[in-house]
Amino acid sequence: MARYTGAVCRLCRREGQKLFLKGDRCYTDKCSIERRGYAPGMHGNARNKKLSEYGMQLREKQKAKRYYGVLENQFHDYFEMANKKVGMTGENLLSILETRLDNVAYRLGFAMSRAEARQLVLHGHFTVNGKKVNIPSYLVKVGDVVELKEGSRSLDKFKGSLEANASRVVPKWLEMDKNNVAKVVAEPAREDIDLPIEEHLIVELYSK
Repeated sequence: MARYTGAVCRLCRREGQKLFLKGDRCYTDKCSIERRGYAPGMHGNARNKKLSEYGMQLREKQKAKRYYGVLENQFHDYFEMANKKVGMTGENLLSILETRLDNVAYRLGFAMSRAEARQLVLHGHFTVNGKKVNIPSYLVKVGDVVELKEGSRSLDKFKGSLEANASRVVPKWLEMDKNNVAKVVAEPAREDIDLPIEEHLIVELYSK
């Protein structure tokens, strides 16, 4: 299973904004954006760098990939799926990305970052409709029930994450009860996705 294994703080610096890839660290003064708010590399601190139209489209695609922890081939597959669906392709793309199981686990507060959620899914801590699913890219559907498996519910790791993320707002397309059992009640709408992504630029890039 392919995944990015390099330094994630470089990714935030390259995009020039926080992608919240390291959980708690992103909210402290240890965040790389706070300490070195310029792109990595020997020319990263150069001024007056104006992006071309293609450059802006590419950066937006890279930013979306990095938010969700998806590599190029899989991201392109998601775009093709989105393009075949009824509606706006860009919004469809973000909706598909939101329904990945690792993102759902993150949105529900079970993990401090999507990378951590991916690892927890890989380790088999979650079930969908009562069956263990350890594939981070698994796409949930309306009506699916997502919960921690029986043996994971008492782990301090999850108790700590849920407590730390108690103030995080669960998106409207998800519902979670007091027993931390969640249900997908709708497809994610664009207004439910709080990421600063200009999806139309991604569509323009792939449409060339």
